[in-house]
Amino acid sequence: MDSDMEPVAVTSQKHDPAWKHCQMFKNGDKVQLKCIYCGKIFKGGGIHRIKEHLAGQKGNAATCLRVQHDVRLQMIESLNGVAVKKRKKQKLSEEVTGFDNPGPSGVEVANNSCSLTADIALLPVPEMIENDADVYVNREEGESGKPIGRKKKGRIRKAPDVINSNALVLASFPPPATPKKNSNTVNMAVGRFFCDVGLPMEATKSPYFQPMIDAIASQGAGVVGPSYHDLRGWVLKNLVHEARYDTDQCTGSWGKTGCSILVDEWNSGRGKTFVNFTVYSPEGTIFLRSADISQAIDSADTLYELLKETVEEVGLRNVVQVVTSNEERYVIAGKRLTDTFPTVFWTPCAGRCIDSILEDIGELPTVKMTLDQAKSISRYIYSNSNVLNMMRRYTFGLDLVDLGDTRATTDFLTLKRMVSIKHNLQSMVTSEEWMESSFSKKPEGFAVLDSISSPSFWTSCTLLAHISDPLLRLLRIVTSEKRPSMGYVYAGLYRAKEAIKKELVRKEEYSVYWNIIDRRWELQRHPLLAAGFYLNPKFFFSLEGDAHLHIRSLVYDCIEKLVPDAKIQDKIMKETASYHGSTGDFGRKMAIRARDTLLPTEWWLAYAGSCPNLARLATRILSQTCCLVRSKPSKIPLDLMHERKNSLEHQRLSDLVFVQYSMMMKQMGLSNKHQETSDPISYEHMDIAEDWVLEKELGSEGSGEWMTVDPPLGNVTLLGEQADDYDALGSGFDDFEIFEVVKETEDENGDENVGQN
Repeated sequence: MDSDMEPVAVTSQKHDPAWKHCQMFKNGDKVQLKCIYCGKIFKGGGIHRIKEHLAGQKGNAATCLRVQHDVRLQMIESLNGVAVKKRKKQKLSEEVTGFDNPGPSGVEVANNSCSLTADIALLPVPEMIENDADVYVNREEGESGKPIGRKKKGRIRKAPDVINSNALVLASFPPPATPKKNSNTVNMAVGRFFCDVGLPMEATKSPYFQPMIDAIASQGAGVVGPSYHDLRGWVLKNLVHEARYDTDQCTGSWGKTGCSILVDEWNSGRGKTFVNFTVYSPEGTIFLRSADISQAIDSADTLYELLKETVEEVGLRNVVQVVTSNEERYVIAGKRLTDTFPTVFWTPCAGRCIDSILEDIGELPTVKMTLDQAKSISRYIYSNSNVLNMMRRYTFGLDLVDLGDTRATTDFLTLKRMVSIKHNLQSMVTSEEWMESSFSKKPEGFAVLDSISSPSFWTSCTLLAHISDPLLRLLRIVTSEKRPSMGYVYAGLYRAKEAIKKELVRKEEYSVYWNIIDRRWELQRHPLLAAGFYLNPKFFFSLEGDAHLHIRSLVYDCIEKLVPDAKIQDKIMKETASYHGSTGDFGRKMAIRARDTLLPTEWWLAYAGSCPNLARLATRILSQTCCLVRSKPSKIPLDLMHERKNSLEHQRLSDLVFVQYSMMMKQMGLSNKHQETSDPISYEHMDIAEDWVLEKELGSEGSGEWMTVDPPLGNVTLLGEQADDYDALGSGFDDFEIFEVVKETEDENGDENVGQN
């Protein structure tokens, strides 16, 4: 808090109930108020803004997330009382000045009724008509808000008649838009349903959860939910129609952009192993089918036959590559596939390769020692409710643990988070509150104090954060649905090795990390990745000297493989001269500026009119991903689908799997979807965060009730503005040692790998 602020006593003349829940300070001539629960300071707005803050009424003030429930209700009641007084005062003023109509019209009655019975539902409830199972559900609605389609004759579910005499007048006047209400009655009802069915609490993060609540609320009182047979009958059939509509939107673009077949294997945990086939294109990722390979899990022949069938199903002319893991059986099956289909590439998953690099770095002795020390700090904090609350107060709600998709990413993301909140942690362990607490006097508390106060510990953490940050950025790029990643992977790997060299300086030190990267990246030295770098104008035109010469050979491999027609190959080679020399439209000032602003495919579409053959090739290559889809298949009943013997039920389960996967893929494609704050101690995340939050012996040092733990707020403003991962790649690739290391590895192993890939 500012040292110029002087506390001011709240006098007895201040009768508003909100004064009991804030502190008043004087900063020069200005009076400022501070919330006693979250510490937020208000520099204006008076006690009314504090009241809105405590009541959770959005608009003029941020919501307080730490206020007690009874206090929040009291503030809401106080605000409602003020609103009623204002309405009465306004009405009296209108009567005095003569603006009121002499007789009560219908509109006036409606307005008066709304003001006096604002919290009583008076609108008529629409009829619930059972949908026809044969009607395709149109996702666009008319002005009335009702779906377009036929009404099925027969059973009609109608709500009880709860309309009073005033409802006939009110029905023609829609209620004003109101903010979302957080009703305890609704919350308890939802909680009972979740606990009874056994749904995970994170199901509330589904983008379909709140729309479901809104749809139910829009129907008024007495709405009847779908029955068991409705859900597995006409509702499921309509969902299948919706999913197939989305699928058709994606498949229509395959001829222009090409597509990638993604092959992801996972274990159900009950002895069953499945392979899921999805198809990626810039329009979206769609689920194709799944196969049970439990009886032939080690058979490369079985995998090859499945890959071959899938390529034929998608269409050979559409498929650019097949992406799998880099396990030996997939390597064998992938190479057989490329022999059968010479115009198709096999590509190992880049995301899993980067994750393996992070795992290997984490096993280096010096790195492991720093991680173990950081984890001991985190475990002590998360095992005690008092310490955890104190930490979240000092970090303004920001958690210590930053959850990633895997254990390795969680380790380095959390290390980076700790560096960013270093001063907050140091302020906590040197505070009077910490010194006077009982947990600071335990051996573990002394160890936490020593670690957080140690300059050498923070030096090691900062070094590892700088080394791992480019790799984490690259991992986010290759796993992102924001844009195709093929044109960015090569540049991202260059930046990672460049950052390691700048941090460690001495070759004998940075070569340890470079060797890990080169060893894991051996299979990723792929013609498509090199061609993506070469065809991305932002990177290609920032190359220095002859750095691009060793890449050009891999680009020629792509041309020969993806374009079997020799005449078109020759045309492409002629058109590359215009690209190299920036002649024609490529040399326009607009084109030069657009290298940094347009997506690579958009740039080729805009400025490659004189090079149509090269532009088509560039579009197909730059439109691909290089990573498998990160999904959570545990909720999808693939094992049930493959075990069922009844053909009718098998078809129903197949449709259910198709719908669930299609909805999941659609959610992943929403680039602007809201990311809710996750709690690291939640059991849903324990498999990746247990090293950071789970004490060695349950209950050995932990204390406190789980209900006393403040929820994480996820206040990212504490970290400052985060640079965009794509912008962080920058331009300029002039470190020839990085290219030489790549070239040496290719000379030793690349000729054979390139031919087989």
